[in-house]
Amino acid sequence: MAKKRPEPRLHRFQPLRRASKWPVWADVTARLGLAFALIGVVILVHWLDRGGLIDHYDGHVSFLDVVYFTMISVTTTGFGDIAPISDRSRLIESVIVTPIRIAVLFIFVGTAYSFVIKRTWEKWRMARIQAELTNHIVVLGFGISGSEAVKELIARDTDPACIVVIDGNPARIAAAEDLGCNVLEGDASNDETLLDVRIANAQTVLVSAGRDDSSILIVLTVRHLAPDVPISVVIRAKDNELLARQAGANNVINPVAFTGLLLAGSAQGVHVAEYMADLASVTGKVQLNERAVHPEEVGRSIDQLATGGRGLRVYRGGHPYGFWEPEAQSLQSGDLIVEVIRCDPE
Repeated sequence: MAKKRPEPRLHRFQPLRRASKWPVWADVTARLGLAFALIGVVILVHWLDRGGLIDHYDGHVSFLDVVYFTMISVTTTGFGDIAPISDRSRLIESVIVTPIRIAVLFIFVGTAYSFVIKRTWEKWRMARIQAELTNHIVVLGFGISGSEAVKELIARDTDPACIVVIDGNPARIAAAEDLGCNVLEGDASNDETLLDVRIANAQTVLVSAGRDDSSILIVLTVRHLAPDVPISVVIRAKDNELLARQAGANNVINPVAFTGLLLAGSAQGVHVAEYMADLASVTGKVQLNERAVHPEEVGRSIDQLATGGRGLRVYRGGHPYGFWEPEAQSLQSGDLIVEVIRCDPE
């Protein structure tokens, strides 16, 4: 007998998060601390002026009566069993206690707004932003490579609000949130998680899961959901590079192989490795840049770029051409250029 197919599981939409400038616990502590400090001031004032109060129950105003009267006074309950009778006490109630009472009410109302209305609004707003995500950078995995990539992107003037980080580790998610990124705690190889961040609308996807098998699985999933989005992935074993490309990765980065290149370069000259690191980082004097050819550059040689950069390579129809080849001597519309540009000093 054929097996009954399981019913499809209802997808629960996961809203993005973004770090708050003021931690929740600090906000609550500050508000409650201020409220109780003001109530303490009113208790002190009432205690010092207890002679101007009357207790209709037993005629004696004790400290407990003062605390009780303060609380019902501040909360504007007012049962009338304890009341100010002297002119001074009534003046104190009008000039000192009433402003404090209003301030305490504002604190409590503000707290209710902040923790109920405002946070509900913020959650709705983030859901709306998420629903309209487009041209964003999705970072899948926030380990060493992923976190360094995000820091470098921010250093290159990428708005952290345009970066979405997915990781299953709460500590890593908190670190990404502290940088100002949108975060989503979950499995980056799960279709639903990727759909939640509108993966098909992304500008590019950076994959660094820490394990080659996990990274390749994520690449497969992303490519299935976003056929046209560029994918860069970190692969540590050279044998897995081809698998990553077959899975759909546009760029495969092997940190071990790159380290070997730096070591080999340093053997040929002490400054080669330094210059290669300089090219890779925005903190150096120069930087590698890939861009589309500008309209005014069409017909020019790669040595005559409008940016003043040094052209190294032209990509035309998916084929690379070096600056010495004839194809690079006459740029065409649609070409991609890889150039070295000067980093502007701060």
